Amino acid sequence: MTLNILLLLLVGLIAGCLNTLAGGGSLLALPVMIFLGLPPNVANATNRVAIVLQNIFAVLGFKSKGVSVYPLNVWLGISAFFGSIVGAFLAVDINEQLFNKILAFVIVAVVVYMAINPLKYFKKEESTSKKATLTSIFIFFFIGIYGGFIQAGVGYLMIMALTLVNGFSLVKTNSIKVFVALTYTSVALAIFIYYEIINWEFGIPLAIGQAVGGWLSSRWSVKLGDNWIRYFVMVTASAFAIKLFFF
Repeated sequence: MTLNILLLLLVGLIAGCLNTLAGGGSLLALPVMIFLGLPPNVANATNRVAIVLQNIFAVLGFKSKGVSVYPLNVWLGISAFFGSIVGAFLAVDINEQLFNKILAFVIVAVVVYMAINPLKYFKKEESTSKKATLTSIFIFFFIGIYGGFIQAGVGYLMIMALTLVNGFSLVKTNSIKVFVALTYTSVALAIFIYYEIINWEFGIPLAIGQAVGGWLSSRWSVKLGDNWIRYFVMVTASAFAIKLFFF
């Protein structure tokens, strides 16, 4: 059990940094908890303990640096909040084998996205016009559904939406992302607590690790540019996907 706690602390630290600065932390945290023996739906629910604590510290970290996109972040958070209710209820009683296959598919899709990295070719002037705001609010309702359901890779969806629709810088995008994730994950966590499908022995050390990672990386306020980290996530996530889908 001690080794499990140490592993979860380490995985949480890495996941907290990745989630705050880009995305993909749950691609490591979820499979690790499943391979340590948690049923997939319990791992999915337990992961939200860490996501909530991580994003509390990440929001505080961005605030300490004076980075905020108010009131847009609140409107997007409200939209994702209601979407998350739908997604969380879908996740409560999902079949174990179906969840594994969905998670494997999501991991593969995110790995392909990371390899291509299409947004590096995209430049757009920043916009908070009425049209751009309403478009983002609409999109974030569905992002909330996805986040409430499975969480893994949701950071990339938010980055894509905020880049393509609003043209925000990465720092502003990440500050919105952690606030929205905190908002919608809180309601998902409440639903999972109500249905008693959270493993606190795994959730607490993972949450501590992710809180530290979220706090440190939000204060850096830069994207992890080290290629070895991106490749590490891609390779390990691909291995997890193969294991989940075929075994």
